[in-house]
Amino acid sequence: MSVIVKDKVPTEKEMIAEAEKALADIARVKGAVGDVIFGQHAVVERTLVALLAGGHALLVGVPGLAKTKLVDTLGTVLGLDANRIQFTPDLMPSDILGSEVLEENDAGKRGFRFISGPVFAQLLMADEINRASPRTQSALLQSMQEYHVTVAGRRHDLPSPFHVLATQNPLEQEGTYPLPEAQLDRFLMQVDISYPEIEAERRILIETTGARETPAENVLTAARLREIQQLVRRMPVPETVVEAILSLVRSARPGQGNDETDRQVVWGPGPRASQALTLCARARALYDGRLAPSVDDVHALAEPVLQHRMALTFAARAEGTSVRDVIARLVRAQD
Repeated sequence: MSVIVKDKVPTEKEMIAEAEKALADIARVKGAVGDVIFGQHAVVERTLVALLAGGHALLVGVPGLAKTKLVDTLGTVLGLDANRIQFTPDLMPSDILGSEVLEENDAGKRGFRFISGPVFAQLLMADEINRASPRTQSALLQSMQEYHVTVAGRRHDLPSPFHVLATQNPLEQEGTYPLPEAQLDRFLMQVDISYPEIEAERRILIETTGARETPAENVLTAARLREIQQLVRRMPVPETVVEAILSLVRSARPGQGNDETDRQVVWGPGPRASQALTLCARARALYDGRLAPSVDDVHALAEPVLQHRMALTFAARAEGTSVRDVIARLVRAQD
């Protein structure tokens, strides 16, 4: 006879105590990141929200905007075992996942031994991910969704937590390949990085061209990050927020009764987008010091969560309409 043991449901007082402790840790993380990354507050917030929600993020911007430095800083600050892969056109799937090699022992017996690749890390920095071929890019599909890889028919589990922070150059640049739609959908959000404000750039000039740069400081552990991620998943979500997420995501799909969307959108976000919005709204609320998400969180995260999960019609692109324009219209329609 089996006994089912249910997890103890924390009381409201215990949830508040956990949240206050998490807020203190998040404040320390913000401060440590801010000592190294100047300006770009929205970028840092969205990237941290993706990690607190337990997901992956795609950082998009032209070279020289500190995308790689941000990922490296987060690995140090959060205490994660990190690996970096520089994606190039000649990179092979085995260079990411690892491979089996034939070995012979002292007794002359031969056998295969698996040598793990750089994907076996708590934080994988996929630098310039769109410079590799689609075949190589797709090597990350199983690991990003199922948190294990299969090599030669054998399963190999990845460390926990496991996050992919990928950097991407704009597709207009020479020598880049578009990411497969299935892989894009596995990123919790796409974070667009623009040029810094003048005051932030002035500080960059002063702080980073001297004899010594401020190093990143470790303030958290991987185990503590997992605890905060579990807290995010236990946060209550008001019914109004659930309805706002469902309404927004479904309105972004063609064939749902929205004539403007039918004219502009070829394919829209699936249920994974709704899951992503729910998790990210919870994480953003905690990041801001609140115990429950609001509809404002949904609207603020609509663009980074939905933009890489939609494709526009030729007619919409010919008119100069962007995915951001479509999402902004859908958000305004909810007000």
